[in-house]
Amino acid sequence: MLGAIHFGVLAACFVLFVPMAMAGWHLSRNKMLFFSGALFISLAVCVHLTPYFPSVSDIVASVSSVVVYDHRISCINEVNQIVWDVKPVTNPESVRRNNGSTKLDYFDKNWDWMKSRKVLSCEFQKLDKFDVSDLLNGSWVVVAGDSQARFVALSLLNLVLGSDSKVMESVRGDLFKRHSDYSIVVKEIGMKLDFVWAPYEKDLDDLVVSYKKMKKYPDVVIMGTGLWHMLHVNNASDFGFRLKELSSHVESLVPLTPKEQEGGGSVSGRSVHLFWIGMPVLINGMLNTDEKKEKMSDTVWHEYDRSLGESKILRQMGGPLILLDIQSFTWNCGPQCTLDGMHYDSAVYDAAVHVMLNALLIESHQTL
Repeated sequence: MLGAIHFGVLAACFVLFVPMAMAGWHLSRNKMLFFSGALFISLAVCVHLTPYFPSVSDIVASVSSVVVYDHRISCINEVNQIVWDVKPVTNPESVRRNNGSTKLDYFDKNWDWMKSRKVLSCEFQKLDKFDVSDLLNGSWVVVAGDSQARFVALSLLNLVLGSDSKVMESVRGDLFKRHSDYSIVVKEIGMKLDFVWAPYEKDLDDLVVSYKKMKKYPDVVIMGTGLWHMLHVNNASDFGFRLKELSSHVESLVPLTPKEQEGGGSVSGRSVHLFWIGMPVLINGMLNTDEKKEKMSDTVWHEYDRSLGESKILRQMGGPLILLDIQSFTWNCGPQCTLDGMHYDSAVYDAAVHVMLNALLIESHQTL
């Protein structure tokens, strides 16, 4: 290739300068004719050299790919930008007549993405059952962590399975068995969902290492911890150390080589899509035990939040996991959205699931 270019340049110089020199001697008295001839020869040389250089379309395509990549990164950064509209229900009397109602039922909770220019350009959308079925068709999804992760799993299954109350009642009963794992296969779309009870960071670390050893990798992993460590260990520095260990093992999962993927899970050429469930805002006065109020104070919560950022486990900090910003969602939904200051209304976890699905669309280069 380089030899061809050198030959082309040499030929061009010969074609350009030899005739111009000869013409220059004869046409020195007619400058207009001289420059017209020079322009004609220069254009001929340009045509001659065109095959040796990238085409304009190639250059434009290359620039476009960079722009698309930058847009994808920008949209991942904006995907948690949602706003809430929480207001009292219009007919509280009907709520009072329902024996199973709680204070949460007295408020309508609606959310949507911000209407800023950046967010609108990303075209985020709330997905329905059919969209999710297409997106997760044939996928193995793992949700691992504490009770926050369990609520995320419930919201995802509610979206996938639809509004069949009997089916969801059965799923909820099995999923919320105390401190236990749960697994379900949605045969219609070939999707498998595993919930793994893993309340400590070491539990998540062991889970990730087990995938590496078995060479079987899920397509989507959604994980999150922190609350149990805060209550039972109560040491933000140790929490940060555990997250750094976890991050190093998670990073070893991606990118996956085809050989590593032979054992099942993700197919060749695909990577594991990784998400982190952020900790909720804790409303200390609403926590239901004195131990929680003491150990899970605002000061301690902020120390844990700082350790999360410093661990660099999150994509925004250069790590491998995309944040599902439960902190922001719970802060903006407010005290009307929680009964115990720790676990929130299903609308919060529904929002987290839609954020995850939109990020998954971006990461997997899919459109609906």
